[in-house]
Amino acid sequence: MKLVANNKKARHDYFIEETYEAGISLTGTEIKSVRQGRVSIKESYAKIEGEEVILYGMNISPYEQGNRFNVDPLRPRKLLLHKREIRKLIGYTTMKGLTLVPLRMYVNDKGLAKVELAVARGKKEYDKRHDIARRDADRRMQQAVRK
Repeated sequence: MKLVANNKKARHDYFIEETYEAGISLTGTEIKSVRQGRVSIKESYAKIEGEEVILYGMNISPYEQGNRFNVDPLRPRKLLLHKREIRKLIGYTTMKGLTLVPLRMYVNDKGLAKVELAVARGKKEYDKRHDIARRDADRRMQQAVRK
């Protein structure tokens, strides 16, 4: 498994409730660009439209040798999930405060691009400060144990 993109900001801004592995529908030049690691998922999110899950805001840079076959870098992309998983996600997103956020994108051993999609609840500012303080305290304890 080769990690292509990681969304560290999502873990800072959201409480992660549940994660799903989803395939992603890409064109030929897009998958070549993904394998080169030219992907950004920092500002991306997913929405459910009808019976499909669509990923918005993911930037896949155009493939250099792609010429006329390159597509819009920010176009919406369909995520591939089982129908029962989509129904479960519909149930989650109708609840107040839950959203779908991609955590990371990778290429598996078979060469397929996958996205780890999370059902997430937004954090308040004081939650973020509390997490930072807890990490600092853990870091200090680890340093004290080493000495």
